[in-house]
Amino acid sequence: MPGPRIGTLTLALALTALPARAQYDSTTGAAKPAAPGSLKTALKEGRPLIGATIAVPNVDTALAAAMAGFDFLWIEMEHGPISLESLREVLLATRGAPAIPITRVPFNEPWLAKRALDMGSLGVVFPFTGTRELAEQAVASCQYPPLGIRGFGPGLAATRYGLEASDYVRFADENVLVVVIVEEKRAIDNIEAIVSVPGIDVVFIGANDLSFSLGTRGRTGDSVVEQAVEKVLAACRKHGVTAGYPAGSAAEINKRIAQGFRFFQAGNELSLMREGARALLSRIERPTPTDAGPRR
Repeated sequence: MPGPRIGTLTLALALTALPARAQYDSTTGAAKPAAPGSLKTALKEGRPLIGATIAVPNVDTALAAAMAGFDFLWIEMEHGPISLESLREVLLATRGAPAIPITRVPFNEPWLAKRALDMGSLGVVFPFTGTRELAEQAVASCQYPPLGIRGFGPGLAATRYGLEASDYVRFADENVLVVVIVEEKRAIDNIEAIVSVPGIDVVFIGANDLSFSLGTRGRTGDSVVEQAVEKVLAACRKHGVTAGYPAGSAAEINKRIAQGFRFFQAGNELSLMREGARALLSRIERPTPTDAGPRR
Protein backbone atom coordinates (compact mmCIF):
# COMPACT_ATOMS: atom_id res chain seq x y z
CA MET A 1 0.00 0.00 0.00
CA PRO A 2 2.54 2.67 -1.08
CA GLY A 3 -0.04 5.45 -1.55
CA PRO A 4 -0.96 6.08 2.12
CA ARG A 5 2.68 5.81 3.22
CA ILE A 6 3.77 8.41 0.68
CA GLY A 7 0.92 10.68 1.74
CA THR A 8 1.88 10.34 5.39
CA LEU A 9 5.52 11.05 4.62
CA THR A 10 4.61 14.13 2.60
CA LEU A 11 2.45 15.46 5.43
CA ALA A 12 5.20 14.83 7.98
CA LEU A 13 7.74 16.68 5.90
CA ALA A 14 5.35 19.57 5.40
CA LEU A 15 4.66 19.81 9.14
CA THR A 16 8.38 19.64 9.91
CA ALA A 17 9.01 22.57 7.56
CA LEU A 18 6.41 24.85 9.15
CA PRO A 19 8.55 26.35 11.93
CA ALA A 20 11.35 27.27 9.51
CA ARG A 21 8.94 28.85 7.05
CA ALA A 22 7.04 30.68 9.77
CA GLN A 23 9.97 32.96 10.59
CA TYR A 24 9.55 34.60 7.19
CA ASP A 25 5.78 34.92 7.48
CA SER A 26 4.69 38.48 8.28
CA THR A 27 1.87 37.12 10.44
CA THR A 28 4.37 35.83 13.01
CA GLY A 29 5.53 39.33 13.88
CA ALA A 30 9.18 38.43 13.25
CA ALA A 31 11.34 40.84 11.29
CA LYS A 32 11.58 39.73 7.69
CA PRO A 33 15.06 39.72 6.12
CA ALA A 34 15.86 41.91 3.14
CA ALA A 35 14.80 40.52 -0.23
CA PRO A 36 17.67 39.43 -2.52
CA GLY A 37 19.36 42.41 -4.09
CA SER A 38 17.83 44.98 -1.76
CA LEU A 39 20.66 45.75 0.67
CA LYS A 40 21.40 49.06 -1.03
CA THR A 41 17.73 50.02 -0.94
CA ALA A 42 17.45 49.09 2.71
CA LEU A 43 20.48 51.21 3.56
CA LYS A 44 19.07 54.19 1.69
CA GLU A 45 15.90 53.82 3.75
CA GLY A 46 17.95 53.87 6.93
CA ARG A 47 16.95 50.36 7.96
CA PRO A 48 19.44 48.55 10.24
CA LEU A 49 20.93 45.47 8.60
CA ILE A 50 22.38 42.58 10.58
CA GLY A 51 24.60 39.87 9.15
CA ALA A 52 25.78 36.53 10.48
CA THR A 53 29.48 35.85 10.08
CA ILE A 54 30.41 32.65 8.24
CA ALA A 55 33.83 31.70 9.60
CA VAL A 56 34.25 28.04 8.65
CA PRO A 57 33.90 26.31 5.26
CA ASN A 58 30.81 24.26 6.08
CA VAL A 59 27.81 24.44 3.78
CA ASP A 60 25.36 23.09 6.37
CA THR A 61 26.04 25.79 8.95
CA ALA A 62 26.18 28.45 6.24
CA LEU A 63 22.75 27.46 4.93
CA ALA A 64 21.33 27.32 8.46
CA ALA A 65 22.58 30.87 9.09
CA ALA A 66 21.23 32.02 5.73
CA MET A 67 17.77 30.76 6.70
CA ALA A 68 17.80 32.05 10.29
CA GLY A 69 16.47 35.56 9.56
CA PHE A 70 19.66 37.58 9.08
CA ASP A 71 19.71 40.22 6.35
CA PHE A 72 23.06 39.11 4.97
CA LEU A 73 25.92 36.67 5.39
CA TRP A 74 29.36 38.11 6.07
CA ILE A 75 31.60 35.40 4.59
CA GLU A 76 34.95 35.70 6.31
CA MET A 77 38.06 35.10 4.20
CA GLU A 78 40.49 37.35 6.07
CA HIS A 79 40.36 35.67 9.48
CA GLY A 80 39.66 32.02 8.87
CA PRO A 81 40.13 28.96 6.66
CA ILE A 82 37.63 29.86 3.91
CA SER A 83 39.37 29.64 0.53
CA LEU A 84 38.15 30.64 -2.91
CA GLU A 85 37.07 27.04 -3.50
CA SER A 86 35.09 26.81 -0.25
CA LEU A 87 33.66 30.28 -0.87
CA ARG A 88 32.21 28.91 -4.09
CA GLU A 89 30.62 26.01 -2.21
CA VAL A 90 29.06 28.31 0.40
CA LEU A 91 27.66 30.64 -2.25
CA LEU A 92 26.11 27.76 -4.17
CA ALA A 93 24.72 26.11 -1.04
CA THR A 94 22.93 29.30 0.01
CA ARG A 95 21.36 30.00 -3.37
CA GLY A 96 17.72 30.89 -2.88
CA ALA A 97 18.10 31.60 0.87
CA PRO A 98 16.88 35.00 2.11
CA ALA A 99 20.23 36.24 3.48
CA ILE A 100 22.35 38.03 0.89
CA PRO A 101 26.01 36.93 0.71
CA ILE A 102 28.85 39.43 0.92
CA THR A 103 32.50 38.50 1.34
CA ARG A 104 35.37 40.02 3.28
CA VAL A 105 38.40 39.37 1.12
CA PRO A 106 41.83 38.98 2.76
CA PHE A 107 43.23 42.18 1.25
CA ASN A 108 42.18 45.24 -0.72
CA GLU A 109 43.07 43.81 -4.13
CA PRO A 110 41.02 44.00 -7.37
CA TRP A 111 41.59 40.36 -8.33
CA LEU A 112 40.30 39.11 -5.00
CA ALA A 113 37.15 41.20 -5.31
CA LYS A 114 36.64 39.96 -8.87
CA ARG A 115 36.85 36.32 -7.85
CA ALA A 116 34.38 36.80 -4.96
CA LEU A 117 31.90 38.66 -7.15
CA ASP A 118 32.17 36.26 -10.08
CA MET A 119 31.34 33.37 -7.74
CA GLY A 120 28.13 35.06 -6.65
CA SER A 121 28.92 37.30 -3.71
CA LEU A 122 26.71 40.40 -3.91
CA GLY A 123 29.13 42.62 -2.06
CA VAL A 124 32.77 42.90 -1.04
CA VAL A 125 34.23 43.99 2.27
CA PHE A 126 37.71 45.52 1.90
CA PRO A 127 39.93 45.43 5.02
CA PHE A 128 42.53 48.05 5.99
CA THR A 129 41.27 50.76 3.66
CA GLY A 130 43.24 53.60 5.17
CA THR A 131 43.60 56.03 2.26
CA ARG A 132 41.44 57.64 -0.39
CA GLU A 133 43.39 55.76 -3.07
CA LEU A 134 42.52 52.40 -1.50
CA ALA A 135 38.88 53.45 -1.18
CA GLU A 136 38.81 54.40 -4.86
CA GLN A 137 40.41 51.05 -5.74
CA ALA A 138 37.73 49.21 -3.74
CA VAL A 139 34.91 50.93 -5.62
CA ALA A 140 36.56 50.44 -9.01
CA SER A 141 37.11 46.74 -8.30
CA CYS A 142 33.35 46.22 -7.93
CA GLN A 143 32.20 48.13 -11.03
CA TYR A 144 32.38 47.29 -14.71
CA PRO A 145 33.91 49.77 -17.18
CA PRO A 146 33.54 52.62 -17.81
CA LEU A 147 32.75 53.09 -14.10
CA GLY A 148 35.42 50.71 -12.81
CA ILE A 149 37.94 48.00 -13.66
CA ARG A 150 36.08 44.75 -12.95
CA GLY A 151 36.72 42.17 -15.63
CA PHE A 152 33.77 40.41 -17.25
CA GLY A 153 33.24 36.75 -16.44
CA PRO A 154 30.22 36.34 -14.15
CA GLY A 155 29.02 32.94 -15.36
CA LEU A 156 28.54 31.44 -11.90
CA ALA A 157 27.22 34.68 -10.38
CA ALA A 158 24.64 35.09 -13.13
CA THR A 159 23.52 31.49 -12.70
CA ARG A 160 23.18 31.92 -8.92
CA TYR A 161 20.70 34.76 -9.44
CA GLY A 162 18.91 33.18 -12.41
CA LEU A 163 20.15 35.73 -14.94
CA GLU A 164 21.73 35.77 -18.35
CA ALA A 165 25.30 37.09 -18.24
CA SER A 166 24.25 40.18 -20.21
CA ASP A 167 21.49 40.96 -17.69
CA TYR A 168 23.82 40.42 -14.75
CA VAL A 169 25.80 43.59 -15.55
CA ARG A 170 22.88 45.88 -14.78
CA PHE A 171 21.94 43.73 -11.79
CA ALA A 172 25.48 44.08 -10.41
CA ASP A 173 25.56 47.84 -11.01
CA GLU A 174 22.37 48.18 -8.98
CA ASN A 175 23.08 45.70 -6.18
CA VAL A 176 26.75 45.01 -5.47
CA LEU A 177 27.61 46.48 -2.07
CA VAL A 178 30.98 48.15 -1.45
CA VAL A 179 32.08 48.07 2.19
CA VAL A 180 35.41 49.55 3.29
CA ILE A 181 36.86 48.94 6.74
CA VAL A 182 38.65 51.71 8.63
CA GLU A 183 40.83 50.07 11.26
CA GLU A 184 44.00 52.14 11.49
CA LYS A 185 44.95 55.52 12.89
CA ARG A 186 45.77 56.71 9.37
CA ALA A 187 42.23 55.81 8.29
CA ILE A 188 40.84 58.07 11.02
CA ASP A 189 43.22 60.83 9.94
CA ASN A 190 42.03 60.38 6.32
CA ILE A 191 38.37 59.73 7.10
CA GLU A 192 36.94 62.73 5.23
CA ALA A 193 38.85 61.77 2.08
CA ILE A 194 37.79 58.12 2.37
CA VAL A 195 34.09 58.68 3.07
CA SER A 196 33.74 61.22 0.25
CA VAL A 197 34.70 58.66 -2.44
CA PRO A 198 31.64 58.12 -4.70
CA GLY A 199 30.36 54.54 -4.75
CA ILE A 200 31.11 53.56 -1.14
CA ASP A 201 28.00 52.12 0.49
CA VAL A 202 29.29 51.35 4.00
CA VAL A 203 32.22 52.59 6.06
CA PHE A 204 32.76 49.87 8.64
CA ILE A 205 34.78 50.38 11.81
CA GLY A 206 37.17 47.51 12.53
CA ALA A 207 37.00 48.18 16.25
CA ASN A 208 39.60 45.69 17.47
CA ASP A 209 42.36 46.53 15.00
CA LEU A 210 41.55 50.22 15.40
CA SER A 211 42.03 49.92 19.15
CA PHE A 212 45.45 48.32 18.61
CA SER A 213 46.44 51.03 16.16
CA LEU A 214 45.40 53.68 18.70
CA GLY A 215 47.39 51.99 21.47
CA THR A 216 44.63 50.44 23.60
CA ARG A 217 45.28 46.85 22.46
CA GLY A 218 41.72 45.53 22.26
CA ARG A 219 40.03 47.90 24.69
CA THR A 220 37.41 49.02 22.20
CA GLY A 221 35.46 51.00 24.77
CA ASP A 222 38.41 53.24 25.63
CA SER A 223 37.76 56.98 25.24
CA VAL A 224 40.36 57.39 22.47
CA VAL A 225 38.62 54.68 20.41
CA GLU A 226 35.18 56.14 21.02
CA GLN A 227 36.45 59.55 19.91
CA ALA A 228 37.61 57.96 16.65
CA VAL A 229 34.21 56.26 16.32
CA GLU A 230 32.44 59.60 16.68
CA LYS A 231 34.72 61.11 14.03
CA VAL A 232 33.79 58.35 11.59
CA LEU A 233 30.08 58.75 12.35
CA ALA A 234 30.25 62.50 11.78
CA ALA A 235 31.94 62.01 8.40
CA CYS A 236 29.35 59.38 7.39
CA ARG A 237 26.47 61.71 8.30
CA LYS A 238 28.05 64.55 6.37
CA HIS A 239 28.46 62.52 3.18
CA GLY A 240 25.34 60.35 3.45
CA VAL A 241 27.22 57.06 3.85
CA THR A 242 26.11 54.21 6.12
CA ALA A 243 28.29 53.48 9.14
CA GLY A 244 28.92 49.88 10.24
CA TYR A 245 30.17 48.22 13.39
CA PRO A 246 30.94 44.68 14.67
CA ALA A 247 28.49 43.75 17.43
CA GLY A 248 28.09 40.32 18.95
CA SER A 249 25.12 40.99 21.23
CA ALA A 250 21.66 42.48 20.95
CA ALA A 251 22.56 45.02 23.63
CA GLU A 252 25.57 46.20 21.63
CA ILE A 253 23.55 46.40 18.41
CA ASN A 254 20.81 48.43 20.11
CA LYS A 255 23.41 50.76 21.61
CA ARG A 256 25.06 51.35 18.25
CA ILE A 257 21.72 51.80 16.45
CA ALA A 258 20.95 54.64 18.86
CA GLN A 259 24.39 56.05 18.11
CA GLY A 260 23.71 56.11 14.37
CA PHE A 261 25.06 52.83 12.99
CA ARG A 262 22.93 50.87 10.53
CA PHE A 263 25.12 47.95 9.37
CA PHE A 264 26.24 45.22 11.76
CA GLN A 265 28.49 42.19 11.63
CA ALA A 266 27.05 39.84 14.24
CA GLY A 267 28.68 36.75 15.69
CA ASN A 268 29.81 33.78 13.65
CA GLU A 269 28.12 30.41 13.43
CA LEU A 270 30.38 28.95 16.13
CA SER A 271 29.62 31.67 18.67
CA LEU A 272 25.90 31.50 17.86
CA MET A 273 25.96 27.73 18.41
CA ARG A 274 27.87 28.17 21.68
CA GLU A 275 25.47 30.84 22.96
CA GLY A 276 22.46 28.73 21.97
CA ALA A 277 23.91 25.75 23.83
CA ARG A 278 24.59 27.83 26.93
CA ALA A 279 21.06 29.26 26.86
CA LEU A 280 19.62 25.75 26.65
CA LEU A 281 21.79 24.26 29.36
CA SER A 282 21.28 27.19 31.73
CA ARG A 283 17.52 26.52 31.77
CA ILE A 284 17.79 22.85 32.66
CA GLU A 285 17.06 22.00 36.30
CA ARG A 286 19.54 19.23 37.01
CA PRO A 287 18.77 17.12 40.07
CA THR A 288 21.45 16.82 42.73
CA PRO A 289 22.88 13.33 43.33
CA THR A 290 20.70 12.92 46.44
CA ASP A 291 17.55 13.88 44.48
CA ALA A 292 18.34 11.51 41.66
CA GLY A 293 17.88 8.43 43.81
CA PRO A 294 20.24 5.49 44.32
CA ARG A 295 22.42 4.31 41.46
CA ARG A 296 21.90 0.80 40.20
